[in-house]
Amino acid sequence: MKSVKDYIEYINASFDAMSYPEQPRGLYDPIKYTMQCGGKRLRPMLVLAVAEALGMKPEHAVRQAMGIEMFHNFTLLHDDVMDRADMRRGNPTVHVRWNEATAILSGDAMLTMASQLMGNCPHDKLHEVMSMFNKTAMEIYEGQQYDMDFETRNDVTESEYMYMIRLKTSVLLGCACAVGAVLADASAPVVKAFYDYGLSLGLAFQLQDDLLDTYGDPRVFGKKTGGDILNDKKTFLLITALDRADVRQRAEIESLYGKRSDDKVSRIKAIYDSLNVGEVCRERIAAYIVDAVACLDTIELSEEARAFFVNLAESSSDRKS
Repeated sequence: MKSVKDYIEYINASFDAMSYPEQPRGLYDPIKYTMQCGGKRLRPMLVLAVAEALGMKPEHAVRQAMGIEMFHNFTLLHDDVMDRADMRRGNPTVHVRWNEATAILSGDAMLTMASQLMGNCPHDKLHEVMSMFNKTAMEIYEGQQYDMDFETRNDVTESEYMYMIRLKTSVLLGCACAVGAVLADASAPVVKAFYDYGLSLGLAFQLQDDLLDTYGDPRVFGKKTGGDILNDKKTFLLITALDRADVRQRAEIESLYGKRSDDKVSRIKAIYDSLNVGEVCRERIAAYIVDAVACLDTIELSEEARAFFVNLAESSSDRKS
């Protein structure tokens, strides 16, 4: 097994070596910019690591790893437009550096490029890989729609929110793990176990993102914090706060809906602090990490491989970006 650093370097080198048509530059330059701005590379890492853990050389799964990452970044281009986000990974978002039309069109091209990369696999794996990829893509779009719908609702429940982030975030991590397993000729139970590992990892990952968006260091997080609060996002933090709030606190939160100011962020953060919602979120993250690790117990893995996936899950709770 490679180290996390080695996988990231291999993935970054693969994108650096990727060739794009020279024209039209207005379409391809934003794609190159996006793919070279870095990122955690968690999803492609999972494809390669699962494949290698099951006995396959990771270079034989690199196209699918790149396809997963290209798809993920396509969704970010469009999400940034919808969320009016100015920064991504410490850099101006595509719609800020270029414009919204460019972000939409380059994102569309990235979706097609992702499908081409995913489909570049052995013929006997093609149907299963593409079926899984397409099913996952549709689930992610559904999750994004739920997320948008929640912005106009003040009665979103915790179970609704967890279902939404399962679709919007977790299923792509599950897909990444499952694709790596399928390419490595794993049995159906092993494919499912790795998929479930990715799902639990994704839930922990998204809840940590909720925390970082409110409590992270912008210099490390890569974008200004408080965006979820400004956009009235129904995050785990907000839903927990509303569940725990007294009449006065709830009224104060609801009076701030639709406003966009630093004062709004500081006032809602103060309510979060008084209700200890950050700690509640951390406890839930820890529970999902336990669930992810439990999935590994059903798979025959080398000690090295198991330690890799355990460490990857546990590191989700203390990441800063």
